[in-house]
Amino acid sequence: MNYAISRYLNIRQAYGPVFSGDGRRLAFLSNITGLPQVWQVEGDRLASAGEPLPWPEQLSFAGDRVMGAWFSPAAGDGRLLYARDVGGNEKAQLFLLSADGATETALTAGYEEAMHLFGEWSADGHSFLFAANRRDPMLFDLYLQPLDGPARLLWPNDQPGFLWHVALAPNGRRAAFVRAAASFQHDLFEIELNTGVVRPLSPAGEEARYGPVRYLPGGRSLLVNTDKVSDFMVLAHLELNDLGLRPLASREWDIETFALSPDGRKLALVVNVDGVGELQALDLATGQQWAAPVLDGTPGVMSALLDRPVFAPDSRRLAFSFTSPTRTADVFIWDMAANQSWPVTRSSHGGLPRAAFAAPELVRYPTFDGRTIPAWFYRPAGQNGPAPAVIVVHGGPEGQSLAAFNFLIQYLAGHGYAVLAPNVRGSTGYGKAYSHLDDVERRMESVADLAHAAAWLQARPEIDGRRLAVYGGSYGGFMVLAALTTYPDLWAAGVCLVGISNFVTFLENTSSYRRAHREKEYGSLERDREFLAGISPIHQVDKITAPLMVIHGANDPRVPAGEAAQIVAALRQRDVPVEYLLFEDEGHGLVKLANKLVAYPAVVAFLKRYV
Repeated sequence: MNYAISRYLNIRQAYGPVFSGDGRRLAFLSNITGLPQVWQVEGDRLASAGEPLPWPEQLSFAGDRVMGAWFSPAAGDGRLLYARDVGGNEKAQLFLLSADGATETALTAGYEEAMHLFGEWSADGHSFLFAANRRDPMLFDLYLQPLDGPARLLWPNDQPGFLWHVALAPNGRRAAFVRAAASFQHDLFEIELNTGVVRPLSPAGEEARYGPVRYLPGGRSLLVNTDKVSDFMVLAHLELNDLGLRPLASREWDIETFALSPDGRKLALVVNVDGVGELQALDLATGQQWAAPVLDGTPGVMSALLDRPVFAPDSRRLAFSFTSPTRTADVFIWDMAANQSWPVTRSSHGGLPRAAFAAPELVRYPTFDGRTIPAWFYRPAGQNGPAPAVIVVHGGPEGQSLAAFNFLIQYLAGHGYAVLAPNVRGSTGYGKAYSHLDDVERRMESVADLAHAAAWLQARPEIDGRRLAVYGGSYGGFMVLAALTTYPDLWAAGVCLVGISNFVTFLENTSSYRRAHREKEYGSLERDREFLAGISPIHQVDKITAPLMVIHGANDPRVPAGEAAQIVAALRQRDVPVEYLLFEDEGHGLVKLANKLVAYPAVVAFLKRYV
């Protein structure tokens, strides 16, 4: 049946679960109102499978998205922190909700121009750690925030890089944290909270990733996820006295994230196996490993919204969000002892039958240097003759197309389009070496992988090779523009969301705290300006012949809206068909349902017109 795009846009999500200190409440984020807000459920049903849970209660009500929520860990406390920005500007502010939800306190009032990154609560719920760029827009410092007084600056950081993966020692007097100077260059530190003395736990400037980080009981060692000792992310044990690092759990795939139970005895691991997340448990005392029950009879991933599993205070239950290509993200609980899982939420699929959704095939296609590129291939429903196809490119470039639900892909596959979602070189999930294959001067080799994706589609008899479109957002938007300029004869149309058209102006105008981070990946303005200008689509715009649709948010702090304005003006000057939508209350992507209901019907109409 030919369902309207509006039905797909009304598919909801639930993700980001967190338990209260007594384990009787579970908060999570859901966009059931059209914007991500905080909701909660409570009661005995959280402890065992049985009667259905009561309808969730909404806790936050602002006109902008909530970006994360964290209950106080103190038993019987019930207070909850959450982060919210304005119009997609990513300048997250922190708010405290009273236990009854009636009173909201703006803890970061007066610092609305700064970004605040929540770290961790103290065990007694009286204070928490956070990072913010209050002192200098380029630098993130570490703060301690008591709930009954002003924040205290613990560490004035002197190097660019986000501070995250904060973990408090069991005695509450020390904390470990990570500074991310670049996607693959992290520094691991420990700080004494009383004195502010910081010591490095990793060599300065090394190419390694760290995080999450947790203290083991006793506080003399850390568990840390890292690729320092492997091409893949492994779980390692770090002794704090001599900084000896020993792998504890490893696979020939990335261990994406982990959680340590409150009693320190069990671990929950998420392993990224070829784009499918496997949730596993490990008993640290016995070494026993076991997998979570398969949900809905289909493999899937922990929600692609980057949350990690969380243990209940009883160390028996684990909450996590789950999605697969044919089901939206929902929150589940896994009782590890009974090895049972049950849903906490049942998000709407927009009234669409699950049978209407396409399950993709994992394929690998050859590219120019003999490598094979992994990709998810969605066959079109109701095909009658050779079908048009859309190549959907993920952002990042340190990203990955996963076996996760995507409403637009499902719409396209359900309306006669084949869809290919490749993980071109530079994608994560296939080891460090693969991720570095597109660095700086090798940038355009990833675009060549797109050309070979098009060739693979054109060789298939069920595909109409003259009707190929390329679609992507953020870095994927650059890939769209680069594909149209470098291989113009391949494409019937392109759709670019919040994409980079000019690497020079992008690096000049992106938020200052991001510039050094991005230069490590793309190249620096000081050393590589000529090269960056040479590969920028804006300087090859005369080669674009395919119609283009451009969508951007006016408040985008990552890829400023000037990137869209440049490419649109250049194409209009050359009379190339171009459609442009600028949303004044959005940032790096579209969050608000009202705006999506404008943008995506326009995307659908554009593809129908030209492809």
